[in-house]
Amino acid sequence: MTKMPNSSIWKSFRKYKVLLLMLLPGFLYLLLNNYLPMFGVVIAFKNINYAQGIWGSDWNGFKNFEFLFRTEDAYIITRNTILYNLTFIVINLVGAVTLAVLLNEIRARLAARLYQSLILLPYLFSTVIVGYLVYAFLSADFGFLNHRVLPLFGMEPLVWYSEAKVWPYILVIVNTWKSVGYLSIIYLAAIVGLEKEYYEASRIDGANKWHQFSRITIPLISPVIVIMTLLQVGRIFNSDFGLFYQVTMNSGSILRTTNVIDTYVYRALIQLGDIGMSSAAGLFQSVVGFVLVLSVNLIVRKINKDNALF
Repeated sequence: MTKMPNSSIWKSFRKYKVLLLMLLPGFLYLLLNNYLPMFGVVIAFKNINYAQGIWGSDWNGFKNFEFLFRTEDAYIITRNTILYNLTFIVINLVGAVTLAVLLNEIRARLAARLYQSLILLPYLFSTVIVGYLVYAFLSADFGFLNHRVLPLFGMEPLVWYSEAKVWPYILVIVNTWKSVGYLSIIYLAAIVGLEKEYYEASRIDGANKWHQFSRITIPLISPVIVIMTLLQVGRIFNSDFGLFYQVTMNSGSILRTTNVIDTYVYRALIQLGDIGMSSAAGLFQSVVGFVLVLSVNLIVRKINKDNALF
């Protein structure tokens, strides 16, 4: 392979200098926010002594990782993390694609933009705000459900923040309400970009809306669906900390069904102050997520090479 002459490189730089300058802020952000902190991975393998500093602290191998696997709660937090994320992936995918198709059917431009803005709004809310909105519904003293809804059905008020069995449903509902709007906008953009001739030809052939959805829309946007799903699978060992900590109001009575890896590590960090353990947990989540993305992408490539992420 012949090397590009320096003059050619300089000419290319001068030609695209404006684009390169536009790229620079994003590159710097990526470098500072994503790559420089990776040097902190070393903390996961050290017994941190604040007096000696990070580099001066003693190495302790994989002892920091033992905290996650030897604790009696290891099974519970791992089970909760995986099952919640699998549920979120499936429900959000179905809900977002369905909502995107419905939005695409709205012909009035003003109404379409209004609906898109309204469904995107929950995604922009801080989880602290979402937590207090949920509290307004579930509060034992003045919650909307206890004082307005349950009496209509002759049911006694519940202490929601002590009822562990109801929280898997509550968390799924809150996550769906917060996330589906954002995902639907992505799928809507993919649907809008499809050729209209496919639908016109299908209508001539007598296809109804269901046939158009199942045989045209879904197959054509399947690459986008696969990419979005792969990205979420890569974070299957990571949880929305705000959802599981802020929305649940950190209630100890419901930890059996709301405690996940992120909240467990945070509580342990607050109690023990062991940043080595916390770093080990983060590294474990990242490595597992990376392996999952590669594995699922390999499976997708075996089925349909065009739909794979890489």
